Amino acid sequence: MRPARQRIDVYFLKLIFKNVFRAKLRSSLTIIGLVIAIMAFGLLQTVVDAWFAGANASSAARMVTRNAISLVFPMPSYYRDRIKAVPGVKAVAHSQWFGGIYIEPKNFFPQFAVDHENFFEMYPEFLMTPEELLAFKRDRQGAVVGRKLADQFGWKVGDVVPIRGTIFPGEWRFTIRAIFDGKDETTITRQFYFQWEYINEYLKKRFPRRADQIGVFNIEVTDPGRIADIAKAVDAEFKNSLAETLTETEKAFQLGFVAQSEAIVVAIRVVSFVVVFIIMAVVANTMAMTARERLAEYATLKALGFSPKFVAALVYGEALMLSSIGAGIGILLTLPVASGFANSPAGAIFAAFKVSSDTVLMQMACALVVGLVAALVPGWRSARIRIVDGLRHVG
Repeated sequence: MRPARQRIDVYFLKLIFKNVFRAKLRSSLTIIGLVIAIMAFGLLQTVVDAWFAGANASSAARMVTRNAISLVFPMPSYYRDRIKAVPGVKAVAHSQWFGGIYIEPKNFFPQFAVDHENFFEMYPEFLMTPEELLAFKRDRQGAVVGRKLADQFGWKVGDVVPIRGTIFPGEWRFTIRAIFDGKDETTITRQFYFQWEYINEYLKKRFPRRADQIGVFNIEVTDPGRIADIAKAVDAEFKNSLAETLTETEKAFQLGFVAQSEAIVVAIRVVSFVVVFIIMAVVANTMAMTARERLAEYATLKALGFSPKFVAALVYGEALMLSSIGAGIGILLTLPVASGFANSPAGAIFAAFKVSSDTVLMQMACALVVGLVAALVPGWRSARIRIVDGLRHVG
């Protein structure tokens, strides 16, 4: 019985395949639409994932302290020693957003002036040789750059990078002393780091009131389970001072930037599902036309003894095969297209742009839903058609 059943299943699949491509032009255009829709859905979802990449890569053992009013307002550098004295704090470093321009404004990438002595010890996910790190610490104009950023501009160790300051006016020149890799694919490697002392010395000479000011303090705690209590203790240390602080987890700090563009993220998500809804309507129209043209065939099958379930299975099978072929091609194309975009100048604005396994699963789920929904009405109508009505139907 089993070999006979297998032969029936193979014949059933062959029948579905032939029916799918009976109208080659219509089926081909529908598949092309599916490919574009599934690929667009995957790319839009990847854009959303890229938006949250920084927050998702954050450590549970690190916090960020900033000015309670706004990130725009700095804090005195002596806060560092007082933060270090708070129980539960393991290490403290500091960083300052630089916001310079490399050659032209479109070459945007994150630039930070950091505490060169211990900043990178707090970020073990940045991998570089001890010799390179030591060379950076010894060179006041030294810089550390991420691998992706170095590859984007063709930089190598020893290159001099000129950056025009915006927040800190002037032409700044940095010598690349180290290029770091990420410990895994989730680590972002598009940053540019240099010594905070380099710009602080300049400020002392030109703008003394702006000197010895810090943008944020980066804190590593001894026990991640007590991070909320430690954050409260840090903020309590500076309560009622001229520069009160707000301390939060590194992930919450990153999500604060994402929240500023939340409307854009929501819009992208909505558009991605609208694309799927539109292609669902297209596939449903294709299946409706196919079922209407073959009502006489379905009636003949029922006259020969095939059950209504078999007829409905034919319609559902065709819809699922059609959506599966389109989705399969769309998913296969999503990966190289996303990779090409990530390596292009336009993709450089994202710290990480990679199609996740969850996105691929969502694409598969969308294809399944499209196939099932598109066949719902045509399958129901074909299964309920009366033999007499079907045989005298003219498609």
